[in-house]
Amino acid sequence: MMESGVPLCNNCGERVGLDSKGEVFVACHECNFPLCRSCFDYEINQGRNACLRCAAPYTETSPASDVLMEESGNRSTMASHLNNHQDVGIHARNVSTVSTVDSELNDEYGNPIWKNRVESWKDKKSKKKKAANKPEKEAQIPSEQQMEENHAGDAGQPLSEVVPIPKSKLAPYRSVIIMRLVILGLFFHYRVTHPVDSAYILWLTSVICEIWFAFSWVLDQFPKWYPINRATYIDRLSSRFERAGELSELAAVDFFVSTVDPLKEPPLITANTVLSILAVDYPVDKVSCYVSDDGAAMLTFESLAETAEFARKWVPFCKKFAIEPRAPEFYFSQKIDYLKDKVQPSFVKERRAMKRDYEEYKVRINALVAKAQKTPDEGWTMQDGTPWPGNNTRDHPGMIQVFLGHSGAQDMEGNELPRLVYVSREKRPGYQHHKKAGAENALVRVSAILTNAPYILNLDCDHYVNNSKAVREAMCFMMDPQVGHDVCYVQFPQRFDGIDRSDRYANRNIVFFDVNMKGLDGIQGPVYVGTGCVFNRQALYGYGPPSLPALPKSSSSSCSWCGCCCCCCPKKPTKDLSEITRDSKREDLNSAIFNLGEIDNYDEYDRSLLISKMSFEKTFGLSSVFIESTLMENGGVPDSANPSTLIKEAIHVISCGYEEKTEWGKEIGWIYGSVTEDILTGFKMHCRGWRSIYCMPVRPAFKGSAPINLSDRLHQVLRWALGSVEIFLSRHCPLWYGFGGGRLKLLQRLAYINTIVYPFTSLPLIAYCSLPAICLLTGKFIIPTLSNIASILFLGLFISIISTSILELRWSGIGIEDWWRNEQFWVIGGVSAHLFAVFQGFLKMVAGLDTNFTVTAKAAEDGEFGDLYIFKWTTLLIPPTTLLIVNMVGVVAGFSDALNKGYEAWGPLFGKVFFSFWVILHLYPFLKGLMGRQNRTPTIVVLWSVLLASVFSLVWVKIDPFVSKVDSATIAQSCISIDC
Repeated sequence: MMESGVPLCNNCGERVGLDSKGEVFVACHECNFPLCRSCFDYEINQGRNACLRCAAPYTETSPASDVLMEESGNRSTMASHLNNHQDVGIHARNVSTVSTVDSELNDEYGNPIWKNRVESWKDKKSKKKKAANKPEKEAQIPSEQQMEENHAGDAGQPLSEVVPIPKSKLAPYRSVIIMRLVILGLFFHYRVTHPVDSAYILWLTSVICEIWFAFSWVLDQFPKWYPINRATYIDRLSSRFERAGELSELAAVDFFVSTVDPLKEPPLITANTVLSILAVDYPVDKVSCYVSDDGAAMLTFESLAETAEFARKWVPFCKKFAIEPRAPEFYFSQKIDYLKDKVQPSFVKERRAMKRDYEEYKVRINALVAKAQKTPDEGWTMQDGTPWPGNNTRDHPGMIQVFLGHSGAQDMEGNELPRLVYVSREKRPGYQHHKKAGAENALVRVSAILTNAPYILNLDCDHYVNNSKAVREAMCFMMDPQVGHDVCYVQFPQRFDGIDRSDRYANRNIVFFDVNMKGLDGIQGPVYVGTGCVFNRQALYGYGPPSLPALPKSSSSSCSWCGCCCCCCPKKPTKDLSEITRDSKREDLNSAIFNLGEIDNYDEYDRSLLISKMSFEKTFGLSSVFIESTLMENGGVPDSANPSTLIKEAIHVISCGYEEKTEWGKEIGWIYGSVTEDILTGFKMHCRGWRSIYCMPVRPAFKGSAPINLSDRLHQVLRWALGSVEIFLSRHCPLWYGFGGGRLKLLQRLAYINTIVYPFTSLPLIAYCSLPAICLLTGKFIIPTLSNIASILFLGLFISIISTSILELRWSGIGIEDWWRNEQFWVIGGVSAHLFAVFQGFLKMVAGLDTNFTVTAKAAEDGEFGDLYIFKWTTLLIPPTTLLIVNMVGVVAGFSDALNKGYEAWGPLFGKVFFSFWVILHLYPFLKGLMGRQNRTPTIVVLWSVLLASVFSLVWVKIDPFVSKVDSATIAQSCISIDC
C-alpha cells in the first residue's frame, strides 16, 4: 500500500520510501529534491555527490538497508528496438517477401495465461529498478539524472518556457471584451423592449438570430482569454541527451503516414512526405516510418519501393549539406538563392547530380502511375508472378513489408537508414473498418509490436516535414521533466503551399491557428487537428497522466467488475467523502482503462487480482505481445524477439476482426463515431486530465497542400462540419460528457462546445442574410425609429466589435487581410456547407443515411494556382447564390421604391441597403469563385453592371432631364379639350 504523503522520485518515478526512523527519505536537505534511496545510492556509487537540482553537496552518503523495495522477478523485458532479420526482406524488388496472413489463421494468438501477465508486470517494475545499472538504454525517456554531467546551471535550465503576451496588449483586449458584454446586455434589453409591430415576424426572427450570434461569440471569445507563446531550446536538448562519444538518449519516434487512393492522392506527393521523414534531423535508430495503404494499391507499394531506393541517395545529401526542406519536390522548386550559407565546394556539383537523379526518379513514378490507370482483367501480379493480394480492395488479407531497417539497406555512404514499413490492414466484407481512424489504430498496434517507440507523430500523406528539427522541437516539451509528464500530444500549426496570394477562401486558417490555438494553449492545450501532431503513446492507450490522483481499490457499493451486489466480492468498509468523489469521477468518465500509477498502490496479490479483473484482453485485444508493450512506458521490444514471429503477430493485430469486443475506438486509440476523429480523440484525452501543447517554431514544422478551388474547399468544410454534428449527437458531446470528472477545465469545455455547435449557426445566419432583401422588397424594417440613446447604443456596439478585432490583431500578430478573409468565409461556409452538414448529420443519426466523401485533389495540373479557377457545380453553391441574387434584386427594388416615395424614404433606405451590402460584401469571394479564371472577368462585370445600371436607370427616369416640364393645370386643360 502507498504511504500517505510520500512523494514520487523525480528520477525513476517510484515512491521515495522511508528511512530508518520511519520518516520520508530526504536526499538533499537544502531543496528537498525528491529522490528515492536506490537512485540516491546509485548517484553516490557513480561519484556524484551533489544534488541534481541545487548542486548542494549531499550530507548523507552511506547506503541504507531499510528502504522499502519490491521483490523483483527474472525475465527478459522490452529494452531495445527490433533488428531486421534476413527473412523479412529489405528491398522492395523482393516482393514475394510481403507478409500476408488471413485472420482465420490467427487463433494461435489466443488467450494468454494471467500468471504470465502478472509476471510481465512484475518484471516491468524490476526493470525500472535496474535501469540505472544498464550500460545502454533505448527508447527510454531520460530523467533529471541524465542532466548532472552538465554544469549545475545548465542542469536546472528548462527545455522550454512559456512566453506570456505583454500585459499592455492583453489588458485592453480583456477590458474591451467585458465592455462588449455589457453593451450586448443593454442592446438586447433595447431590442426586446422595442418590438416592431408592423414587421413583428421579421423583428422576432432578427432578435433570435442576434441572440444566437452573441452566444456563439461568447463560446469563441472566452477560450482566448489566456493566450500564450512558447519558446524551445533545442541546443539544451542536444547537450543533455546527445553527449559526445555516447549513444543518443533521445526518445524514439514512430511516424505514421496514411493514404487511401493513389490516383487521387498522387504517389509522388506521398513519396515526398516519406523522404522528408527519412531525412529528418534525428538519430536514425530512433526513427521509424509506417505508411498505411488503406486502398491496398500495388501502385502505392511499388512507389514506396522506388522511394526506398532513392532515399539511399537523398538522405545523405540532405544531412551532408543541411538543406531545407527535405522533400525534394519542394526543395528543387524553391525560388531562392540555394547557394546561400553553402560553403562546401562540392555542393553545386552534387546538387546538380541529385536533381538529375530526382528527375529520373519522378519519371519512374510517373510511369507507374500511367501503368496503373487501367487495371488488367486478371488483376495485378508481382514480379515473381504471384497475384497481388490487394486486387480486391474490399476483400484482402493484411500485408506488411519492411523496406528499410537498421541492419538492412544502407545509404550510399554506408550509413544506416531509418526503418520504412508498408502496412495494409485486412479488409473483409461485413466488417466496419472506420476509415482513417481505423487505419491509424492499426498502425498503433503494428508499431507497438515492431518498434514500440514512446512517441508517435502522424502526418497526412500530403504534409511533408518542412523543418528537419521539428521532432526536436516536440521533444523539448515531451522530454522536459517539468512539463512532459502530463502532455498527451504536441500540436503544430498547419501551413500550406500552393495557395493564391489573396487566399480568397481562407485556406490557411490563420485566425484559427494563430489566434484560437494560442488561446487554448493557455488553458489546457490546443485541440488535435488530425495531422502534424506528436502523441504520447500511453495517452493513446487510454492511460491517465501520472499526476492524476490514484483511485481507491473499491469503486462502488456494488462490485465494480460484475456490477452487482453478489457474493463474488468481499464486503467493503464504509467509504469517506473523498473516496465517493473519486468514484464518481471514474464512473462519470466511463473509462475502460486505468492509470499506471494506480496499480502501484497494491500488494502483489491484490495487483494480480486487479490486473485480471481489468481484463487487458477485453480492452486491447487478443495479443499477448501487444498487451505487454502497452505496459512499457518507455517503449522498446524484446531483445530476443524473432523478427519473423513479430511480423506474424503484427499481421494478427491488423486483422479485420481484432477490434471486435475491445475498447479500440471507444476508449483507446483514435476514437470512432465521427468523420472528424481528430477532435474526438483529443477531447477524450483532455477529459482524462491530460494537457496538450502548441508548438510554433519560426520555420514551419510541416507544410501541406489545400483544396484551393471553391467546390473542393466547400466539400472539405462540409466534412468538418458533419463531423461536429455527429459529435453533438453522440454520447461524447462536450455539453454533457465528463462533467463529474472535473478534469476538463471550463474554458476548454467552452472551446470544445464551440467546435460542435458552430454548424448550427448556419440556420440563423441564412435567415439573417435573407432579412435585408425581404426588408427592401416589403418596405419594412427590423429596427424601429432610433432615439438618441438607441443610436448611441448601436454606435457603441459597432465600436466594441471593431475594437475587439483590432486588439486581437495586435496581440496575435496576424494581418487584417487574413482576419477579413476569415470573416468572409465564415459567412460563405455558414450559408452553404454548414447548412448541409446539419441536415445530413440528422439524417445520418436518425435515418441511418451515410454520406460518402471523395478525397479532394492535392495538386494543380495546369500552372500556378490552376485549380483555383476550376468550377465544379455542386448543390452547396445553391444557397449562397440565391442569397446573392435576392439581395441584389432587393437593392434595386429598394432604390426604386425610394425614388417613387420621395426624400422621406431615403433615410430608412440607407439602413436597409447597408445591411444588404454587408451580405454581398461577405459573399464577394464566392461571387469571384463563380466567375471562373482570373482573366475571364465579364461575369463579375456583368453582375455589377446589371446592379448599377438598374439603379441609375431608375434615377434617370425619375429625373427626366430631356423631357419638358408641364404643370398639372396644363395637362388637365388638354384633357378637357379632347373630344371623347
